[in-house]
Amino acid sequence: MTVTPDPNTLDRFVYSQQPGYNETATRAAFTNAVPLRTIVIYCYDPRAAAIPVELANLWPEETYPGDLILDEHGSKVGSTATIFPVVVAGGRAVDALRSITIGHHLFGLENVVVAHHTNCGTSSFTPRGLFDAYDAEEGVDLSQTYGTESLAIGHLESSLRYDVDLLRQSAAVPAAVHVFGYVFDIDLNEFTLVIDDD
Repeated sequence: MTVTPDPNTLDRFVYSQQPGYNETATRAAFTNAVPLRTIVIYCYDPRAAAIPVELANLWPEETYPGDLILDEHGSKVGSTATIFPVVVAGGRAVDALRSITIGHHLFGLENVVVAHHTNCGTSSFTPRGLFDAYDAEEGVDLSQTYGTESLAIGHLESSLRYDVDLLRQSAAVPAAVHVFGYVFDIDLNEFTLVIDDD
């Protein structure tokens, strides 16, 4: 069902636009409503969709997908999930930094997991090949748009090391947050730990 809302009423769904809005109290309410501990960054390839579930199996203190928490009116006000997925091409960390910043601000993070998977589509090309193809097919030069180290996966271990280092060096990821790098085998649904910065 598609509804065409009155654009003037959409802000009733925006916390900061409510009468009496208090940012500090709202942030505390988010922290109490959602027990987020871990963000897992992984690829949008449907073959990798099991990653958060398998991570919860590997780390038994984590919960995913969890259950929704409803208030007395039936509104969704929270969740029991402790893992939040950030799904981006190749599971590359550069695309997840804003989500990590916001997740930590609202919920406080303990862990960030970078999971690259076997036979990923981003391992089927090189940055130069992508740039050349875009230039030839779209007439667009992307060579100054993206850093080459975060664009493709040339080697699983080195791409994980690059991404974990990128996160560790970013001001968006506090030093107290643990960062892990895993390779996920999409055929076996198994993780191999490559990096534990703890």
